[in-house]
Amino acid sequence: MPGLTVRSFESNDQQAVSQLYDQGLLAGQIAPNDSGADIDNMREAYFDNERHHFWVAEIDGQIVAMIGVASDELHTAEIRRLRVNPDHQQTAIASTLLETAITHCKHHGYLKVRLDTRFERDTAVGMFDNVGFQHTRTKSMHGKDLLEFYLDLYRQDKPDGE
Repeated sequence: MPGLTVRSFESNDQQAVSQLYDQGLLAGQIAPNDSGADIDNMREAYFDNERHHFWVAEIDGQIVAMIGVASDELHTAEIRRLRVNPDHQQTAIASTLLETAITHCKHHGYLKVRLDTRFERDTAVGMFDNVGFQHTRTKSMHGKDLLEFYLDLYRQDKPDGE
């Protein structure tokens, strides 16, 4: 995409990241199982070790999207906070960020990647499918559906039968 730059989060990006986070809240409300503490503490949440990371996407110097990778498990990464400014949601920015995060996960030896979303938009689910994520389950949390997806990195790039 012309003019798109994906780069690591920097401290002066905090306001833009917080704004994107707020724009992504359903009905403007933080979910009961989400404190948003990672957004307020980016360094501790995403830069505490080399296997975790957070990126922003810029167009002409304006942050328009973000994504993070963190993990509480040795072999499984979690993609978090994939957000795209509403003006840019029908573009390839989310796919570019997702590929950036998956490449990071492969480089750092994760075998699996998971993510979840409350949005059932066909474009988001289609994007996850195109990358190889499998929809593993849908669970209801406080009256909202939470779709969970899973990607086996150890099965990728192997010939059939291996």
